[in-house]
Amino acid sequence: MVTTNVLVLLDSPETQLRSAALELLTIARSLGRPKAVTLGSPSVTTLAQLGAYGVDTVLQAELPTSVSTDAAHLTAVVSATLETAVRRANADVVLLSATFPNKEAAARLAYALGAGLVIDAAAVRAEDGKAVGYKRVFAGSWDTSCEVVTEQAVFTVRANSVVPEPAESSVQTEVIGFPVAIPASATAVTVVSREEKPVVEGGRPALAEAATVVAGGRGTDGDFGPIEELADVLGAAVGATRDAVYEGWFDTFIGQTGVTIAPRLYIGAGISGAPHHRGGMQASQVIVAVNNDSDSPLFEIADFAVVGDLAEVLPQAAQVLREHKG
Repeated sequence: MVTTNVLVLLDSPETQLRSAALELLTIARSLGRPKAVTLGSPSVTTLAQLGAYGVDTVLQAELPTSVSTDAAHLTAVVSATLETAVRRANADVVLLSATFPNKEAAARLAYALGAGLVIDAAAVRAEDGKAVGYKRVFAGSWDTSCEVVTEQAVFTVRANSVVPEPAESSVQTEVIGFPVAIPASATAVTVVSREEKPVVEGGRPALAEAATVVAGGRGTDGDFGPIEELADVLGAAVGATRDAVYEGWFDTFIGQTGVTIAPRLYIGAGISGAPHHRGGMQASQVIVAVNNDSDSPLFEIADFAVVGDLAEVLPQAAQVLREHKG
């Protein structure tokens, strides 16, 4: 049997790998032999994580000196780097986290390789010798399976698709540099400014990657105190509906045109459940809705529904959780 080589793009190798990257490595190991590729130098912490997850080889890109640090993150540069890495590693499958830049880089890579492409997969499995991506479409209302019939496959995978699991035994990880030829057209775009988001936002997990999310809507009347209190107890990220953001009550909204999430636990408080918001969170594994309107559309897709005033329900829940932790 031919071993499948699976190449994983590491998003933050200079510090430590986030949960989303560790999930990709877990999936890669289930598909075949995992390898990693990076545009930066992996830290000691990152190398230890890679070894624990069974990655014996890291391909570190050696970009031309004409490519600046900021330009190295342009999607055209990333895709050119991945194309070179794929050919060097003889990779059959490429996995990337489902960020907006990675989706564009994945599309460029798939075109260059003539490979099949699945965006926003919730799971990737090997079936009958083919790579199959599972994803939700039409605002989370349909579950689909997408079999890649080409020799190579490219997937971007949503965060929280699997629980990260180290390999049964760790390995020694070797870093191998490889030169990358970058065409002039790849750096034709000028980077005006670039900001690295921290692993956590305000002490909380990043919304797009969080395993637990507490969100508020118009029912908060602008008071996100109960939302944030419960989120802090749970170690969760905080989000909002588009209307709440437009009112100036919060800065990040969940929805089809906002941040798309798929946490293991989603708690929506004071949220009616408009199609726009549902399209951004309906892939959540467990949905809890809190609303004083028993006819709230969000109740239709909720696993647990609580009819009540969020200003009373959420603080009580936070208090019970604190007592339980104590």
